[in-house]
Amino acid sequence: MENLRKYGNEPFDVAVIHGGPGAPGGMAPVARELSQICGVLEPLQTANSIEGQILELKDILESNTDSPVILIGHSWGAWLSYIFAAQYPQLVKKLILVGSGSFEEKYLSTMKTNRTSRLTEEENLRVEVLIRLLNAPNNENKKEVLSEFGKLMSKADSFAPICLENEILDFQPDVFQNCMNEATHLRKSKKLLEIGSKIKCPVIAIHGEYDSHAFEGVEKPLSKVLKDFRFILLKDCGHYPWNELYAKNKFYEILKQELSSK
Repeated sequence: MENLRKYGNEPFDVAVIHGGPGAPGGMAPVARELSQICGVLEPLQTANSIEGQILELKDILESNTDSPVILIGHSWGAWLSYIFAAQYPQLVKKLILVGSGSFEEKYLSTMKTNRTSRLTEEENLRVEVLIRLLNAPNNENKKEVLSEFGKLMSKADSFAPICLENEILDFQPDVFQNCMNEATHLRKSKKLLEIGSKIKCPVIAIHGEYDSHAFEGVEKPLSKVLKDFRFILLKDCGHYPWNELYAKNKFYEILKQELSSK
């Protein structure tokens, strides 16, 4: 799999960073929409460590852009973009975090409660089985397991989805597990939040009110560490704003306004 897709024409002022980790391709709808007004890069992360993905992104940006870009990161991609902007502030003009995970561990219980309450008893039992299968060292069907797990999480995280299919190109279980283990340690040690003090550019967080990831876990922690931070809460919206019936238009309106004021 190639690790980059381009949309629109040069200059490429924007890069969209997909979630997962290990689920490349999910930000394609956003890239296509924004390419109507600017050139957009869609990096497809392949490295199975945070530092590896940071270096991949650095290489892509330095090879395809001549000036700092606007990074739009979704879910895991929001965390990756956040860490990247702290390490390489000279490469990032503005940072937009969409549906980010919580930056403090204390908000995890809210996410788990939300997801459990939105799935049936049978689905919750299946989630437990899938987690065990993901952690089983000799399981050769982890791609299928991660795909099924992702579908159940998407159901729990969505308010009024327009489409039930996604555009993920490939599921990468090893990338998912390794990067999430590293990120979980960073959050637990509070280093994830502390990293924000090194970010120099403006940061905007866009979050769905119905997103299982507690919006308070993004808004409150980041307000403490970022110098230039704004938080936007979208009503009747889940984890994927571009795929939400009642929030899609507002979401793109916000993004395009942020790009035009770059």
